[in-house]
Amino acid sequence: MDTAEEYWLARALLDWHVELGVDEAIGDAPVNRYDLPDAKPQPTRVAEPEKGRPAPPPPPVQMPEVDAPAEARKAVAGVGSLTDLAAAMAAFDLCEVKKGARHLCFADGNPAARVMVIGEAPGREEDLEGRPFVGRAGQFLDRMLAAIDLDRKATDADGAVYITNVLPWRPPSNRTPDATEIAMMLPFLQKHIELVDPAAIVLLGNTPLQAVLGASGITRARGQWAEAFGKPVLPMLHPAYLLRMPPAKRETWADLLALKARLRGDT
Repeated sequence: MDTAEEYWLARALLDWHVELGVDEAIGDAPVNRYDLPDAKPQPTRVAEPEKGRPAPPPPPVQMPEVDAPAEARKAVAGVGSLTDLAAAMAAFDLCEVKKGARHLCFADGNPAARVMVIGEAPGREEDLEGRPFVGRAGQFLDRMLAAIDLDRKATDADGAVYITNVLPWRPPSNRTPDATEIAMMLPFLQKHIELVDPAAIVLLGNTPLQAVLGASGITRARGQWAEAFGKPVLPMLHPAYLLRMPPAKRETWADLLALKARLRGDT
């Protein structure tokens, strides 16, 4: 084949490719698109970050879940005094409500008292002052106790009262402590009862009822003596509830008389 024939053959092939839609030469050798792909996996190339941009942060590390009640039991294991207990509670950082509270509301009253009163959690006034039951409900509680000759300021054990709460920090918006918070603070409360060693315990409201007796429904449980931690326990309506529901004061008066009779040894 001479040069002229090679030219016209190449020209004819070029025209044929143009008619098929080929308008650009990509490589020197043809590629058969029907060949099977190579079975050997190719290494994945990780894109490098653009210059001037920081690399994305690594994924967060999953921290192991902490058993808060178990940690609380460890915290009180070596506690032998109320001073040490208050320090252990102040150092306990697993309760989230602590972060938003101003003060630890540990207790008030005479630790030698025969009666230990347990409430739910501090309110605004208690959080500001660092003592339980100092607000409106606390003032009403003082009047309730005075009706049966009990006073948190009394120096003699027979006429004194010792007051604390299940939760020593004020929850946000005065909400009720949840089951998780109650469970993690229960070892502290149990140690508190052990150190004070009262003759009788009064539970004010649903939260201490749940914490100490594992029950719910204070309106059904009130006035019925039970036992917990080796102590007689009397559930009563919370003073804040009585301020909202004055007719319930009659039932509470009966409960106070029952407490007075128990302390005298009449029952």
